Amino acid sequence: MNNAGYRPWLAAPLLALAAMAAQGQTVQAYVTTGDQARLLERAPDVAFKPGTAAPLVIDVDPRQRFQPITGFGAAITDASAWLIQNRMTPAQREALLRELFGPAPGLGLSFTRLTIGASDFSRSHYSFDDMPPGQSDPELRHFSIEPNRADVLPVTQAALKINPQLKVMASPWSAPGWMKSTGSLVQGTLKPEAFTPFARYLSRYVSAYAAEGVPIFAITLQNEPHFEPKDYPGMRVDPAKRAAFIGGHLGPLFAREHPGVRILDWDHNWDEPGSPADVLKDPAAARYVAGVAWHCYGGDVRVQAALHDRWPDKETWFTECSGGEWAKGWSNNLQYFVRTLMIGTMRGWAQGVLLWNLALDENHGPHLGGCKDCRGVVTIDSKTGEVTRNVEYYALAHASRFVRPGARRIWSSSGYRDLDTVAFRNTDGSLALLVTNGAGQARRFAVRVGRRSFAYELPALSAATFAWPGR
Repeated sequence: MNNAGYRPWLAAPLLALAAMAAQGQTVQAYVTTGDQARLLERAPDVAFKPGTAAPLVIDVDPRQRFQPITGFGAAITDASAWLIQNRMTPAQREALLRELFGPAPGLGLSFTRLTIGASDFSRSHYSFDDMPPGQSDPELRHFSIEPNRADVLPVTQAALKINPQLKVMASPWSAPGWMKSTGSLVQGTLKPEAFTPFARYLSRYVSAYAAEGVPIFAITLQNEPHFEPKDYPGMRVDPAKRAAFIGGHLGPLFAREHPGVRILDWDHNWDEPGSPADVLKDPAAARYVAGVAWHCYGGDVRVQAALHDRWPDKETWFTECSGGEWAKGWSNNLQYFVRTLMIGTMRGWAQGVLLWNLALDENHGPHLGGCKDCRGVVTIDSKTGEVTRNVEYYALAHASRFVRPGARRIWSSSGYRDLDTVAFRNTDGSLALLVTNGAGQARRFAVRVGRRSFAYELPALSAATFAWPGR
C-alpha cells in the first residue's frame, strides 16, 4: 500500500480517556494544513487553565445539546466495490477496509450508502429486475440482487464485520425500465401503474440485503429526483408524485414489512428546498417521511436549518458530495469539505454526512456515463492496488475519528474572524471540537468551557480537531 501522505505515527489513536482524565486538563490536538505539511498530525497537547488568556474566544457549552449523530462516511458504489474486490490483494483489501472502517488509528467510518441498481459509477447499467424491451414483470418474478454478489455485497459485509455499528442507506438511480415512461433506465418518470410494483421492488431489495447480513438503515425513493441524465440511469419524480408514492404505496408497505427502515425524501441539492417542503406539506406522505436528505451541488447549506426550523420533528441527513478535478487547490478543497460539509451540515442539523465514491481509480473510474473527473475519498491504482489518500480522506477523518455514533452536537460559537466550529459530546462524556481557519494568516484563540480555557494558534488555511475527556 502506498503510504504517501499517510503517517502512522501521526495517526496514533487517542490516549486512553482514563489516562487523560488523570492529567485533569489535557487536550489533544490534531492538525491538517492547506500546504499538506501536516496531515492529521498529532500536535503537542495543550492544557485547560482557569480564566481566558486570548482576545478571540470560542465558547463551548456541553449543556446545550442538539441532534444525535449517526456518523460519517462515503458510498460503496459499484466502482468502489469492484476496485476494492478486484484490484487489490487480500492483504491490501483487509488493510484498507480496516483503515477506513476500523477504530483509531482507522477513520472509524460508521455511515455508508449503496446504490439500488446502477449509477454512473457502475461498469454496466442494470436494475434488479431487467426485462427485454416490451416486457414487464409486475409480480417481480425475476427480481434478483445477483449483480451485487461479486463485489458490493462482500465489501459491505467486510466493512460491517470490521465495524458492526456501520449504518447502511440505499438509493435507486432509476426504477427498472419497464416501470418508466421511457421504457429505459435512462431518463423518464415512473408510470402511475408502476407505483405498487416499484414499492414492492424497494421492499424486496431491503429484504434481500437483510438476508445477506446487511441491514438497510434508510432508503430514499430516488437519487436526485429533479435530474434526468442523458447517459446513465436517472428518473424524474416531482414532489406531487413523490408524495403520492410515499403516502399511498411505499410508506404503508414499509410500515408493515420494514417498520425500522427510515424513508428519506429529496436526496438532492440545497437549491430547491421547496421540493421536499411540498412533500412534507402532504399529510399522507409526511406520516411516513422520517427526514430529508441533501446534496451539495447547488444552493447553500443553510437551507438545511431553515427547513428543520419548519419541521423540527423531521430528521436531516447529508447524503452526497463529490470532490473532483474541477475544484483546484488542495487547500481550497480542505476548507470546503471541512467548513461546509463537516461543520456546516452538522450545524444545519445533519445526523450523518456522506461523501460520494469511497474509492476510484487513477482515471476517475470505472464509470459509464456521468462524471468524468470525480475523485474518491481514496484513489486505488488499478494495476498495483496502491492507495492514495485524498483531501476528502482527511476531511472525513477530522470528524469520524473523534465523533462516535451516538454523540450529540453541542453548542459552540462560530463564524468570527474566519474561524468556523462545531462541537460534540460522545456517549462516554468525551468532547470533540472541530475548527477551521479560513484566513490567510494564523489565528490565535482561546477555547473556553465554563470557567476554564486553553489557548491555541491555528495555522492559515488549516483544520484542527481538539479532543478531551468530560468532567
